[in-house]
Amino acid sequence: MTFCSDAGSPSTEGAFLKSNPHPRSYGNFARLLGKYVRDEGIITLAEAVKRLTSQSARNLRIKERGSLTPGYYADVVVFDPKTIQDHATFQDPHQYATGMVHVFVNGEQVLRDGEHTGATPGRVVRGPGWTGR
Repeated sequence: MTFCSDAGSPSTEGAFLKSNPHPRSYGNFARLLGKYVRDEGIITLAEAVKRLTSQSARNLRIKERGSLTPGYYADVVVFDPKTIQDHATFQDPHQYATGMVHVFVNGEQVLRDGEHTGATPGRVVRGPGWTGR
C-alpha cells in the first residue's frame, strides 16, 4: 500500500480563497508524517518515506523518479520530523503545512528555509496509461 493525494495545490491567496477545498490539498503528506508517524507511531518514518517515494513510483510505473539514484530526476524534500504538521481543516482549509525546510524539483530549489523561491521547474509526469490525448 502506498500513499498519495488526488488533490490540487491551490494558493492561499486571491481567487483560490473563494473555493473550499478538502484539507488534504494543503497537508496530506504533512499529516501522515506528523500525526501518524511522529505522534501516533502507526508507521515508521522510514516506511512512510518509502511508501511516499520509491514504492509509489514503482507501483505507478513512473520511470526515473522516487529514489536518489544517479540519472534520476532530483526531487528532494528536506523536512523536520519534529515539527512537520498539517494545519488545514474543513472549516479553514487554506493553511499551508509547516516543517518543510527545503524542496528541490528536478534539481532546482523551490523551497528554501520554508519559503518559496519563485522557481517553477516542475513538469507533467505521465505513467504508462497515458495515451497522448
